[in-house]
Amino acid sequence: MQTKKLPILGESDTVTKMVDGKKTQVTEYPRIPDYTFVNHKNQPFTQKQMEGKIYVADFFFTTCPTICPVMKSNMLTVLEHFKGNSQVGILSHTIDPEHDTPDVLGKYADDLGLKGNMWQFVTGDREKIYDIGQKHYMVSAMADPDEPGGFIHSGAFILVDKNRYVRGIYDGTSKESTAKLIEDMAVLLEE
Repeated sequence: MQTKKLPILGESDTVTKMVDGKKTQVTEYPRIPDYTFVNHKNQPFTQKQMEGKIYVADFFFTTCPTICPVMKSNMLTVLEHFKGNSQVGILSHTIDPEHDTPDVLGKYADDLGLKGNMWQFVTGDREKIYDIGQKHYMVSAMADPDEPGGFIHSGAFILVDKNRYVRGIYDGTSKESTAKLIEDMAVLLEE
C-alpha cells in the first residue's frame, strides 16, 4: 500500500555532489537554517531544541488586534491533538521583539494556560526574525505602520519536518485548514 507523502516546499536547486566516488546530480531543497532566539522562559532557544521533531511555526505579536487571537485558538487545537507527543513541537516567533520581551511572552503563555515545553514563544533580533520568516518559512513578517497594530504578517502555520524542510503551509485562521494541518502532521510522523 502506497502511503501518502507530503511535498517539500521551496525553490529546489540541482547540484553536483560526489556520491560513492561518482559525480551525481542531486536535487536540494531549502532548509530552515540554524537560529538563536530567546524563549518565553528567558532561556536561549536554538534549532537544537527542535531536533528530532516535526514542528509548526508561526509569526504573531501579543498586542495583535486582528488575526492572532484566532490563530492562537487554532494552535491550541493542534496542541491538544498532539499533547504529550515528544516528536512534535510548536514554535511561535514574535514580530514585535521591542514589546514582546521574554516576560511579556511568558505572561502570554501563562494566559493561554500552557504547561510544559511543547509550545515555545521566541523573541530576538527583529531583522533575524523577519529574515527567517520571509526567506526560509516563506511567509510575510515585517513592520508596517499602515496595518492594524503596526505589523503585517501572514496568518500561516508552517509545518516543518525533522530535517528542517518546510512540508506544508496552512491558513492559521481557518478551522478547516487547521484540521488539514493536523492530518498532515500525522502523515509526517509516519514518514
